[in-house]
Amino acid sequence: MKSAYLFFLVLLMLPGVALAQQASSRCPPLPASSGLQWEERVNTGFLACKARNEDGSKSINLLLTSRDPDLRLSKSRRVESGVFSGESLHWYLPDIAGRDETYLASRRITVVELGKGQYAQIWIDAPSTQDLAELLTLTGKLDVSAGTAYLVSGN
Repeated sequence: MKSAYLFFLVLLMLPGVALAQQASSRCPPLPASSGLQWEERVNTGFLACKARNEDGSKSINLLLTSRDPDLRLSKSRRVESGVFSGESLHWYLPDIAGRDETYLASRRITVVELGKGQYAQIWIDAPSTQDLAELLTLTGKLDVSAGTAYLVSGN
């Protein structure tokens, strides 16, 4: 009887543990329906977040940094407008040497200045243009306030 009680107590505590682990992430929350999970890497001055699906075929890559990424994006490669964490942006085709346009059609990259000394570099890899559209919509809904707070505080 005592072991059954402990078993149910542990079961009740598990969702709380999972939520605590999720809440401690500095990466922006993802909807459960997205099928993506964050991998987080933290160091002084940057936070790297990579959201991938189970088979790794599609991903959102996010680098929050206190340093200007100094990534030169050519206006000739600009393809659409968007939003990230409340900031307007332009998405660009990445400049990847040797890749054909069909490969690039489902990839995007951009840099956004979030505030003084806070930048986000975002790149999306999708297996299709339909998946790209879904990831662009999802990216537009992300809120990086926890990550930018980390850049300011270092905690």
